[in-house]
Amino acid sequence: MNSKNRGYSVFIKPIFLLVDIGILNILIFLLDIKSNPTLLFHVYISLSWIIVSFATGFYETKRFSKMIQTLASLLRQFVIFALILYAFVGFFKQPQLSRLDLAKYFFTCFLLISFAKYLLLFLLNKYRKVLGGNYRNVVVVGDNQKTNQLIETFKERSDFGYKFQKKFSVKREGFDLQNCFNYILDNDVDEIYCSVAELTNEQLHKIVNFTDNNLKVLKFIPDNKDIFTKKLRFDYYGYIPVLSFRDIPLDDSINKFVKRSFDIVLASLVLICILSWLTPLIFLLIQLESRGTVFFMQKRNGLDYREFYCYKYRSMKPDTSGKQTTKGDARVTKVGKFIRKTSIDELPQFINVLKGDMSVVGPRPHMVKHNEDFAQKVDKFMVRHFVKPGITGLAQVSGFRGEIETNKDIVNRVKYDIFYIENWSVLLDIKIIFLTVFNAIKGEEKAY
Repeated sequence: MNSKNRGYSVFIKPIFLLVDIGILNILIFLLDIKSNPTLLFHVYISLSWIIVSFATGFYETKRFSKMIQTLASLLRQFVIFALILYAFVGFFKQPQLSRLDLAKYFFTCFLLISFAKYLLLFLLNKYRKVLGGNYRNVVVVGDNQKTNQLIETFKERSDFGYKFQKKFSVKREGFDLQNCFNYILDNDVDEIYCSVAELTNEQLHKIVNFTDNNLKVLKFIPDNKDIFTKKLRFDYYGYIPVLSFRDIPLDDSINKFVKRSFDIVLASLVLICILSWLTPLIFLLIQLESRGTVFFMQKRNGLDYREFYCYKYRSMKPDTSGKQTTKGDARVTKVGKFIRKTSIDELPQFINVLKGDMSVVGPRPHMVKHNEDFAQKVDKFMVRHFVKPGITGLAQVSGFRGEIETNKDIVNRVKYDIFYIENWSVLLDIKIIFLTVFNAIKGEEKAY
């Protein structure tokens, strides 16, 4: 979904967070809050704010949220923050820290952060309205009172950042879903809003498959029909209720920022502490059996189906066939068997992580030509490309790694990948990493 980056929207929530952190830390100096040591209070306040904001969803303000919702979010955040702020005195034994000074600091923080939040939201709305930035191209499928009201909302509330492109009337004679799909692809449409009251179950099924397989966002204007998914999200655009078909946690800029930070820290540690000495050693061992480079590079598909070169330690004799490695493959060298069995051959992909092509955890990327084949054969296969691919993933630690021997293997892999995409959390990433290390030490049957 290229639109996620349209207007630099990926930076919006991190900017809000950095502004708040800046206010919290600058006020410590301006109000002369004394702690021993001084740095301890800065670190405590910053980490506490970040943790509380994640717990309360403080930065989850939607482009169509009302001012009262923002105020409720501020109050919820600061009530919890107040408790944590005063806990600092007793927990770290700071008798020199005045309770009155903390109260002044707290209320000043509340006023300035509230002002900053409303100001940034106001400027963001003006940016959308006046300059037309941070927008989404949208189409509406259906022609009734609710769809017409939604279209009017899109047109009148330009500060929401939605550019209405076209309405498709299902009831009109000659309506063809394929023409609708062609228009969406040809005009770089980001989001499709459907009135389920006018669609048959067969048409709904086709639209769901189309959006999944082409990385488009699908949202429903609800009625009494059943829509089978666990991840429906209910929002209001003005007074119009809208259902989002799939809620992807990593679409959130804060979650994306946290995951990227985690990736950079872990990848840097691996490169400095492991790859710096392991790479020369692997190179020497490889040269004993097969002349050539230490690294093997292969084109894979990543986020939004973009191609990139995936790095691995070379474990086979030079080969251009592009065939999947099979059990007992004659192309695999003796050193290659060992590094594949222990998954050492995957470690250079931490370079891909630092470059931003991959994440430490995510759906495993496939070769380009295999992707093209699977996209045709496996329903919802393209959903895997809503997020960055990973060095390891939920499917791999659940027994679906290595060679794809039957259709069942890839179908189950896709199911686990979609579950991961819809249920991502930092704790899930950590769990997958530990299971990956454990499996590498234990050895896996399909690691060949």
